[in-house]
Amino acid sequence: MAVRIRDRRTPILAALMLTMALVAMDTTIVTTAIPQITNDLGGFSLVGWVFSVYLLAQTVTIPVYGKLSDLYGRKPVLVVGVLVFLAGSALSAAAWDMLALVLFRALQGLGAGSIGATVNTVAGDLYEVSERGRIQGFLSSVWGISAVVAPAIGGLFAEYLTWRWIFLVNLPIGAVSLTLIVSQLHERVERKAHRIDYTGAALLLLGPGLLILGLLQGGTKWPWLSLPSLLVFGGAVAATVSAVFVERRAVEPIMPIWLWSRKLTGFSYLATIGSGLLVIGVSEFLPTWAQAVLGLSPVPAGFVLAVMSMFWPAASALSARLYLRIGFRDTALIGAAFTVCAGAVFSLTTADSGVWQPLLGSALMGTGMGLLTSALIVGLQSTVGWTQRGVITSGTMFSRFLGQSLGAAIFGAVMNIVLLRRLRSAPADVSERVPHNVDGISQALTGDRLSGRASAYLTDAFQSASHAVFLGLLAGGVVTLLVLLAVPRRFPTVQQEADNAGA
Repeated sequence: MAVRIRDRRTPILAALMLTMALVAMDTTIVTTAIPQITNDLGGFSLVGWVFSVYLLAQTVTIPVYGKLSDLYGRKPVLVVGVLVFLAGSALSAAAWDMLALVLFRALQGLGAGSIGATVNTVAGDLYEVSERGRIQGFLSSVWGISAVVAPAIGGLFAEYLTWRWIFLVNLPIGAVSLTLIVSQLHERVERKAHRIDYTGAALLLLGPGLLILGLLQGGTKWPWLSLPSLLVFGGAVAATVSAVFVERRAVEPIMPIWLWSRKLTGFSYLATIGSGLLVIGVSEFLPTWAQAVLGLSPVPAGFVLAVMSMFWPAASALSARLYLRIGFRDTALIGAAFTVCAGAVFSLTTADSGVWQPLLGSALMGTGMGLLTSALIVGLQSTVGWTQRGVITSGTMFSRFLGQSLGAAIFGAVMNIVLLRRLRSAPADVSERVPHNVDGISQALTGDRLSGRASAYLTDAFQSASHAVFLGLLAGGVVTLLVLLAVPRRFPTVQQEADNAGA
């Protein structure tokens, strides 16, 4: 298969950044409008699914899209994905009840999976290894900007217009990105018959889908040690084992077994799972801790997290200078060392810590993630040619989202266990005033109903739970560092085909 992408890289890069912005904004813009959405549509019990179903659909479809882009080209897969995402956005804006919104969010997730799998692959096609670190910085900056801007936009729409605009805003952005992709991205793909691995695709959707479903719902909708958990996780194991047998025998497997059996890719993917776990741990719990324990208002608390989003793209842009000198593995190791330092800083925070301490931890984490993720994705892309770049890149993105799902489940369980233990052991003069379940803590901390002693006890309980999470971040950073030590130091680079980048 030969591919030619014309040397119109600047407008194509702009299109990739706009397309990535659709997914990046959608992960946070909905959060601030949830009160208005539930007031309008009802169905508060389904709120969790507004986020879960999107993440689930996005994650499990990434490997399928990655393989399809290798078979049929990046452009058709990306165009179809954006169209599906925009259709889901338009339908979400028109949702008449919460169940409809959940279903349309799933459609959005199906489109987001294509975007997540393909954007980084196209960037790998367009640019040489020496340039990809800088390009990863551009793409990472989209997530950083979105993390700051999207919640504010969502709040403005919800307060002054209508929550439906948080989905409608995707339409003009998507229209511009589609126009640039269709007009500027040109491929010449060798046309031949392919044997689509439908069985493998179905099993790869089912196995990770059940795993992520169990992680997202376990401990919340049902207990971890319960019949639903056993059925869901048992089904995930059965589907995954079946997928391994099917993929071994498939002529054109959706996710080739060598992606996980080779030491280079397998341990790189495990490290990427660790990076996803670290990101979600900071993103979910740091702003809440800053508000509940340090007493910051939402805006400064959000800025504490935004620092990570600012340092991440900066480190990504500088990563090429490192990996061209010392190699991909060692650059990723330096990044992992930064995440360990970040975990140490977070684990040393207390209620008396100054704001500088979480800011420092956030900056260290962003720096580490920028070096680690860019080195691994560029390094893995450099080991294959065009016909395998889609599957190896989609494996990286799938691993990152899987790590985020694992992190959300693990850190959420740790937080709930510690909080519940502290609530049950509250002194007699406090126990009558504090909530008796975890759900009521945030409302109690932000309200005025608690006495000084009860409020102080809850703040201390939240600090204890957050400290356990931060220790988990430290442990996660150490494990990621150890996994990277198992990655071969040398990434055997495949010479990029001359007609790939058009450079």
